[in-house]
Amino acid sequence: MKHFYDLIPVILFFIAYKLYGFYTATVVVIVATMIQVGSYWYFTRELKKSQLLVLLIVMLFGGMTLVFDDPTFFKWKPTVAYWLFAVGFLGSQYIGEKSFTERMMSQAITAPRSVWNRLNLAWVVFFIAMGIVNIYVAYNYSEDTWVNFKLFGIMGLTLAFIFGQGIFISQYLNKENANEES
Repeated sequence: MKHFYDLIPVILFFIAYKLYGFYTATVVVIVATMIQVGSYWYFTRELKKSQLLVLLIVMLFGGMTLVFDDPTFFKWKPTVAYWLFAVGFLGSQYIGEKSFTERMMSQAITAPRSVWNRLNLAWVVFFIAMGIVNIYVAYNYSEDTWVNFKLFGIMGLTLAFIFGQGIFISQYLNKENANEES
Protein backbone atom coordinates (compact mmCIF):
# COMPACT_ATOMS: atom_id res chain seq x y z
CA MET A 1 0.00 0.00 0.00
CA LYS A 2 2.87 2.34 0.82
CA HIS A 3 4.21 2.07 -2.73
CA PHE A 4 0.80 2.99 -4.18
CA TYR A 5 0.83 6.04 -1.91
CA ASP A 6 4.10 7.09 -3.54
CA LEU A 7 2.48 6.85 -6.99
CA ILE A 8 -0.50 9.09 -6.24
CA PRO A 9 1.11 12.34 -7.54
CA VAL A 10 2.19 10.59 -10.76
CA ILE A 11 -1.28 9.12 -11.28
CA LEU A 12 -2.89 12.51 -10.63
CA PHE A 13 -0.45 14.14 -13.07
CA PHE A 14 -1.45 11.57 -15.70
CA ILE A 15 -5.19 12.10 -15.16
CA ALA A 16 -4.89 15.90 -15.12
CA TYR A 17 -2.78 15.83 -18.27
CA LYS A 18 -5.33 13.70 -20.12
CA LEU A 19 -8.20 15.94 -19.01
CA TYR A 20 -6.70 19.44 -18.92
CA GLY A 21 -3.20 19.49 -20.43
CA PHE A 22 0.41 19.76 -19.35
CA TYR A 23 0.35 22.97 -17.32
CA THR A 24 -2.66 22.02 -15.22
CA ALA A 25 -1.08 18.60 -14.66
CA THR A 26 2.11 20.32 -13.51
CA VAL A 27 0.18 22.35 -10.92
CA VAL A 28 -1.66 19.19 -9.83
CA VAL A 29 1.55 17.21 -9.31
CA ILE A 30 3.16 20.05 -7.34
CA VAL A 31 0.15 20.35 -5.02
CA ALA A 32 -0.27 16.56 -4.75
CA THR A 33 3.39 16.09 -3.84
CA MET A 34 3.17 18.83 -1.21
CA ILE A 35 0.06 17.18 0.26
CA GLN A 36 1.66 13.75 0.10
CA VAL A 37 4.81 14.85 1.94
CA GLY A 38 2.82 16.95 4.40
CA SER A 39 0.41 14.14 5.21
CA TYR A 40 3.26 11.67 5.60
CA TRP A 41 4.88 14.01 8.11
CA TYR A 42 1.56 14.62 9.88
CA PHE A 43 0.88 10.92 10.41
CA THR A 44 4.43 9.73 11.12
CA ARG A 45 6.17 12.86 12.41
CA GLU A 46 9.14 12.01 10.22
CA LEU A 47 10.30 12.81 6.72
CA LYS A 48 12.69 10.84 4.58
CA LYS A 49 15.43 12.65 2.72
CA SER A 50 14.22 11.07 -0.51
CA GLN A 51 10.74 12.58 0.02
CA LEU A 52 12.18 16.04 0.57
CA LEU A 53 14.43 15.67 -2.47
CA VAL A 54 11.52 14.64 -4.68
CA LEU A 55 9.40 17.52 -3.34
CA LEU A 56 12.18 20.01 -4.01
CA ILE A 57 12.73 18.69 -7.54
CA VAL A 58 8.99 18.69 -8.32
CA MET A 59 8.61 22.25 -7.05
CA LEU A 60 11.76 23.49 -8.81
CA PHE A 61 11.20 21.88 -12.22
CA GLY A 62 7.42 22.26 -12.06
CA GLY A 63 7.84 25.90 -11.11
CA MET A 64 10.29 26.52 -13.94
CA THR A 65 7.87 24.86 -16.37
CA LEU A 66 5.08 27.20 -15.27
CA VAL A 67 7.19 30.38 -15.06
CA PHE A 68 8.94 29.88 -18.41
CA ASP A 69 5.91 28.27 -20.10
CA ASP A 70 8.11 25.37 -21.23
CA PRO A 71 7.33 21.70 -20.47
CA THR A 72 10.95 20.74 -21.16
CA PHE A 73 11.89 21.63 -17.60
CA PHE A 74 9.36 19.21 -16.14
CA LYS A 75 10.37 16.50 -18.58
CA TRP A 76 13.88 16.71 -17.12
CA LYS A 77 12.55 16.20 -13.57
CA PRO A 78 12.61 12.37 -13.57
CA THR A 79 16.11 12.33 -15.04
CA VAL A 80 17.48 14.74 -12.44
CA ALA A 81 15.81 12.76 -9.65
CA TYR A 82 17.14 9.45 -10.97
CA TRP A 83 20.66 10.79 -11.37
CA LEU A 84 20.65 12.31 -7.87
CA PHE A 85 19.50 8.96 -6.48
CA ALA A 86 22.31 7.27 -8.44
CA VAL A 87 24.86 9.63 -6.88
CA GLY A 88 23.36 9.00 -3.43
CA PHE A 89 23.43 5.22 -3.82
CA LEU A 90 26.97 5.30 -5.17
CA GLY A 91 28.13 7.59 -2.37
CA SER A 92 26.52 5.35 0.24
CA GLN A 93 28.73 2.52 -0.89
CA TYR A 94 31.82 4.47 0.10
CA ILE A 95 30.54 6.65 2.93
CA GLY A 96 29.21 5.06 6.09
CA GLU A 97 29.10 1.48 7.21
CA LYS A 98 26.21 0.31 5.03
CA SER A 99 25.03 1.17 1.53
CA PHE A 100 21.47 2.38 1.01
CA THR A 101 20.52 -1.03 -0.33
CA GLU A 102 21.85 -2.80 2.74
CA ARG A 103 20.11 -0.34 5.07
CA MET A 104 16.79 -0.93 3.30
CA MET A 105 16.93 -4.73 3.04
CA SER A 106 19.25 -6.04 5.77
CA GLN A 107 16.31 -6.95 8.03
CA ALA A 108 15.07 -9.37 5.37
CA ILE A 109 18.28 -10.82 3.96
CA THR A 110 21.73 -11.71 5.19
CA ALA A 111 24.37 -11.41 2.52
CA PRO A 112 28.10 -10.86 2.26
CA ARG A 113 29.43 -7.34 1.62
CA SER A 114 30.18 -8.22 -2.02
CA VAL A 115 26.50 -9.03 -2.65
CA TRP A 116 25.38 -5.76 -1.04
CA ASN A 117 27.87 -3.87 -3.20
CA ARG A 118 26.59 -5.57 -6.37
CA LEU A 119 22.98 -4.87 -5.44
CA ASN A 120 23.79 -1.25 -4.69
CA LEU A 121 25.72 -0.80 -7.93
CA ALA A 122 22.85 -2.39 -9.82
CA TRP A 123 20.59 0.36 -8.46
CA VAL A 124 23.14 2.99 -9.49
CA VAL A 125 23.21 1.62 -13.05
CA PHE A 126 19.41 1.33 -13.07
CA PHE A 127 18.96 4.96 -11.99
CA ILE A 128 21.45 6.22 -14.57
CA ALA A 129 19.80 4.15 -17.31
CA MET A 130 16.31 5.32 -16.33
CA GLY A 131 17.47 8.94 -16.52
CA ILE A 132 18.84 8.35 -20.01
CA VAL A 133 15.70 6.53 -21.16
CA ASN A 134 13.49 9.33 -19.82
CA ILE A 135 15.42 11.97 -21.78
CA TYR A 136 15.41 9.80 -24.88
CA VAL A 137 11.63 9.44 -24.75
CA ALA A 138 11.13 13.13 -23.89
CA TYR A 139 13.13 14.32 -26.91
CA ASN A 140 12.23 11.68 -29.47
CA TYR A 141 8.53 11.12 -28.94
CA SER A 142 5.41 13.21 -28.53
CA GLU A 143 4.46 14.81 -25.24
CA ASP A 144 1.55 12.39 -24.93
CA THR A 145 3.87 9.42 -25.39
CA TRP A 146 6.23 10.82 -22.74
CA VAL A 147 3.35 11.22 -20.26
CA ASN A 148 2.23 7.62 -20.92
CA PHE A 149 5.81 6.42 -20.55
CA LYS A 150 6.23 8.38 -17.31
CA LEU A 151 3.42 6.40 -15.69
CA PHE A 152 3.38 3.02 -17.42
CA GLY A 153 6.87 2.62 -18.87
CA ILE A 154 8.79 3.76 -15.83
CA MET A 155 6.58 1.71 -13.54
CA GLY A 156 6.96 -1.38 -15.73
CA LEU A 157 10.73 -1.06 -16.00
CA THR A 158 11.02 -0.50 -12.25
CA LEU A 159 8.88 -3.54 -11.45
CA ALA A 160 10.92 -5.68 -13.88
CA PHE A 161 14.15 -4.50 -12.25
CA ILE A 162 12.84 -5.19 -8.74
CA PHE A 163 11.62 -8.63 -9.84
CA GLY A 164 15.09 -9.40 -11.25
CA GLN A 165 16.72 -8.27 -8.03
CA GLY A 166 14.26 -10.38 -6.06
CA ILE A 167 15.34 -13.48 -7.94
CA PHE A 168 19.00 -12.63 -7.34
CA ILE A 169 18.60 -12.02 -3.60
CA SER A 170 16.10 -14.80 -2.87
CA GLN A 171 18.92 -17.15 -1.94
CA TYR A 172 19.90 -14.76 0.87
CA LEU A 173 16.44 -14.45 2.49
CA ASN A 174 16.58 -14.90 6.24
CA LYS A 175 14.89 -18.20 7.04
CA GLU A 176 12.89 -16.76 9.97
CA ASN A 177 11.52 -13.95 7.74
CA ALA A 178 10.63 -16.43 4.99
CA ASN A 179 8.75 -18.63 7.49
CA GLU A 180 6.80 -15.65 8.88
CA GLU A 181 5.63 -14.68 5.38
CA SER A 182 4.38 -18.22 4.57
